[in-house]
Parts: sequence; structure tokens; C-alpha cells
Amino acid sequence: MIDGQAGLDRMFHALSDRSRRGMIDRLGRGPASVTELAAPLAVALPTVMKHLQVLEESGLVLSEKSGRVRTYRLQQDALAAVERWVEQRKSRWNATFDRLDQYLAEEPETFSE
Repeated sequence: MIDGQAGLDRMFHALSDRSRRGMIDRLGRGPASVTELAAPLAVALPTVMKHLQVLEESGLVLSEKSGRVRTYRLQQDALAAVERWVEQRKSRWNATFDRLDQYLAEEPETFSE
């Protein structure tokens, strides 16, 4: 789970990169090793590791090591904070548009044909 604005900033930063979003998409199908996550990317393994570190620090993924293999999986409900943030703004925007619609419906037409 993320904490406050700093956590939300880390999560949006993590989601801002196409490669990291691809990793999130892949992990949506189930846990994967670093090698599996790196396979579709045309970048060096150290770069993949940096991307995974950003994802883990953001709270989007968790990892565990078994022997020499590190496996990543999505953090359950990790996107809940982002969803809440978007939903709050969406509700405000919708309320504003509803007021505008009401205002326009009540105003006499100011343009004539």
C-alpha cells in the first residue's frame, strides 16, 4: 500500500514508463522471473533491474528470491490509490459539467439564427 502524496507520486512515476507498464501487463497474467520480464524488452539486464526496482519501490510489485531466481508478482490492490485519486477528480469534473448543463438549460438562448 502507498502512503500519501509521495507514494502516489512514486506510483505515477513508475507507471509513466512504457517498459514498466509492459512488465505490469505481463505480471497481470501471473508471477514472472526477471528473465521472463526482460525477454520482450530490447534493453540490458541491469536496466530491467532498475525498472523492477522502481516498480517495487512504488508498491506496485513484490519480489521474492528462491535460490538464484527472483520472482515478481503484482501487489494486490496496488492500483487502488490511483483509482481513488482518479475517481475523486472524475466526480468533481462530472459535478461541474452537470452544473454547466443545468445553467445552459436555464439560460435563455442568447444567439439567434
